[in-house]
Amino acid sequence: MPFVRLACGLAAGLLVLPAIAAGALDDAELAEARALRERALADDTAYELVRSLTTEAGPRSAGSPGDVRAVAWAVERLRALGFEKVRAEPVTVPRWVRGEAHAEIVSPWPQTLAVAALGGSVATPTGGLEAAVVPFTKVEDLEAQPRERVAGRIVFFTHRMERSRDGHGYGTAVEARGRGAAAAAKLGAVAMVMRSSGTSSARTPHTGAQQVADGIPPIPALALSNPDADLLEQQLASGREVRLRLSNTSRWEGEAQSANVIGEIRGRGLAEEIVLLGAHLDSWDLGTGAHDDGAGVAIVTAAAKLVGEAKQPPKRTIRVVLYANEEFGLSGAKAYAAAHSGAVDRHVLGLESDGGAFRPYGLAARVGPDRLALVRAMQSVVEPLGIGYFGTEASGGADLGPLRERGMPVMDILTDSEPYFDLHHTADDTFDKVDPDLLRRNVAAFAAIAYLAAEAEVGFGRLPVKEATPVASQPGK
Repeated sequence: MPFVRLACGLAAGLLVLPAIAAGALDDAELAEARALRERALADDTAYELVRSLTTEAGPRSAGSPGDVRAVAWAVERLRALGFEKVRAEPVTVPRWVRGEAHAEIVSPWPQTLAVAALGGSVATPTGGLEAAVVPFTKVEDLEAQPRERVAGRIVFFTHRMERSRDGHGYGTAVEARGRGAAAAAKLGAVAMVMRSSGTSSARTPHTGAQQVADGIPPIPALALSNPDADLLEQQLASGREVRLRLSNTSRWEGEAQSANVIGEIRGRGLAEEIVLLGAHLDSWDLGTGAHDDGAGVAIVTAAAKLVGEAKQPPKRTIRVVLYANEEFGLSGAKAYAAAHSGAVDRHVLGLESDGGAFRPYGLAARVGPDRLALVRAMQSVVEPLGIGYFGTEASGGADLGPLRERGMPVMDILTDSEPYFDLHHTADDTFDKVDPDLLRRNVAAFAAIAYLAAEAEVGFGRLPVKEATPVASQPGK
């Protein structure tokens, strides 16, 4: 690490340390956190974990054989790495099978399109269906239309996701994926296709979960690759009627059993208090989930292992939770929050890794207002990794949401979303896309922050308790 950059980081830490309550962090703890950071930058435990998970378990959609393999893999790996109290807490998950999807433009100029069924899509009638296409940019545009403009047609959502480091374009783009098919079905559409909620320029469609509206029979829902969405828009721009033929064989197979896999680095002194490091064990089925969220599984596991190898155990227990079925309804997150509802107050801080193994650039926190000086001191230790302070609007991530709503403080380690959303939920999310250096940087950040969180005597306060977010707005991510 360049000397000038390290010196700046240490100076920043010295400026904020006097503002911290006495005893929160001492010089020895800060020095140990810096040493952890440096050890992580030379450790490839996480890289081997991603390789192993993607090779041995493969795609891990909820309730699938790969999901079963992943749970067994995680239990074995946590035990082998020296974690304590390793267990698999049962979680019931939905079981959806993708089947095969096909789409082609029938007229005016026939061409085959690259598509993938959205999670939860129903099948087309046997032999497929054919209809004219009616385009809309957003769901709100569709909802403002009279039924006669939509009924009997295939709705096409054209919104293009914006590339950005913080991924803010995803929230807008994903709305059509989440509720577009239900809105189209309400107006009598026979199917929905959409431009993928992703930024890839390759012919690789991005899948993802959708919602189903009560009382409205669902319709087939498919995502187009971005180049194929361009092609469909160009044919529509001719002013001629454009007709699509679709076939899809997706089906539901009820429910299945999965599990949240949990392991701990036991603390000393404050061992009943928990710093939670979370990631989700499941993935979509097109690729092998290397970045989403194999990398997250590896990052939190390797970080906790490194903390456990410090000169002495951390004061608080560091608990790794590898959640079931984040992608298709947050089943594991809800199950964990319910099973541990009586111990939420002992969860002093949560961090989640679910942004892939890309360049970390920021630390945000949502903690008690009087703990922000402590957060800034912690950030100073990871500043040499290029991680700046990004304020108080941390979300904690999807799987930590149920605990955050019950008052658990959270931090986010922000990573570059531009490359992430090229791969997200596609067949290209594979191990060869994982950069070992960037993976190590993420482990270094999580290890240093987790260690300091476990050591800080004053803790992080509590957040206001909120009403749980309605299930209908939680399709995963």
